[in-house]
Amino acid sequence: MSNTANGTSGAIYGLGFIGAAVYYISHASSLMMGVIGFLKALVWPAFVVYGALKVLGM
Repeated sequence: MSNTANGTSGAIYGLGFIGAAVYYISHASSLMMGVIGFLKALVWPAFVVYGALKVLGM
């Protein structure tokens, strides 16, 4: 794989991380929920894949 493809996927992950962090932290009702939201933002692709597989019935 070329460096360009790796850079593009890294940029998409980075933007997704920022968006997920803003979403989870803005909906947090306490500091602890904000910390948990930040940790969820780190692994957001796993939530996407899990949801997609659940919808597809796999």
